[in-house]
Amino acid sequence: MPRVENIFYFNQLIINIMDGFHNFELNIPLADKLFTLFKTTYQQLKRFPKKERYSLGESLEKGILHLLTQTFYINQLPYPLKENELFKLNAQIETLKRLFRLTREIGIWGEPEYLTVSAHTQEIGKMVGGWIKYLKSNR
Repeated sequence: MPRVENIFYFNQLIINIMDGFHNFELNIPLADKLFTLFKTTYQQLKRFPKKERYSLGESLEKGILHLLTQTFYINQLPYPLKENELFKLNAQIETLKRLFRLTREIGIWGEPEYLTVSAHTQEIGKMVGGWIKYLKSNR
């Protein structure tokens, strides 16, 4: 027979998790910004040399799409689970920033192309940081 404290704790846990499921809105500013980054990057990938297009270019493309998918996923998670996933998303954004920097350093992109995507990735990073800060303040 389960103890009364355990039943109460379990019921409270379920209530807290279900409380977080009200956030099913799919109009997410972060997703819009990621989509803009994807469009910008996709247009620039056409000018990649063939060898880099199917290695570095494909990594960039898949990386952005993964971030977009993860954003929709995190948005639908209950509040107690979002923060950890946002930290993972932040790490993936940092990886993507490094790949964009690599395109400039090895001469695939010039300064204007790099500055455009860099501005987008900086803003995306700030948005994720703001989301994390919001979650911490609402604990």
